[in-house]
Amino acid sequence: MQRFAALFLLAAATLTVASAQTDKKKFATPNAKSPAAESSVTINGKEIWMVYHAPSVNGRKIFGAKDSLQPEDSLWRGGADWATFLHTDAALDLNGTTLPPGEYTLFIALDKGKWDLIVNSQTGQWGIKRDGSANFDPAKNVAKVPMTMAKEPSPVETLKWTLSSAGNKGTLKLEWENVSASVNFTAK
Repeated sequence: MQRFAALFLLAAATLTVASAQTDKKKFATPNAKSPAAESSVTINGKEIWMVYHAPSVNGRKIFGAKDSLQPEDSLWRGGADWATFLHTDAALDLNGTTLPPGEYTLFIALDKGKWDLIVNSQTGQWGIKRDGSANFDPAKNVAKVPMTMAKEPSPVETLKWTLSSAGNKGTLKLEWENVSASVNFTAK
């Protein structure tokens, strides 16, 4: 009987891990020019992870100018292809806004070097429409928080999101071209 219970628990744990891996891949586009990437962190036994598509600079001007890939005063999906996807098993406090456990899409409002992270409860969006308008329902925004901006010491060729932790606190950080933007959070 104990042997059966141990095998059952092992099978359940395997299925849970396999299910989480499947979820991580549902927003990854195979054979995309900008490959799928992910970042994850565990805080207080609760997993927080994200999936995004990581474009490269490839000699382009990325941020700032009107002719750049992401001009100022625009809305950006934080990567390429599918909009950046965040999953959290923990409630997160983002600058006083509580984000319940669940699945979200991340967008960034770029405004002359002052960026805001927008967390939206609608998932499965394919970035921003060609006319620059949002490809999501703004009524489903659950948080809009300022990002801490910094200049990278050397150019970052391929976009990178990082989740990191220290105790029950964490940081969500984006690095690309010559820009670093981050948001601190507390996991509850």
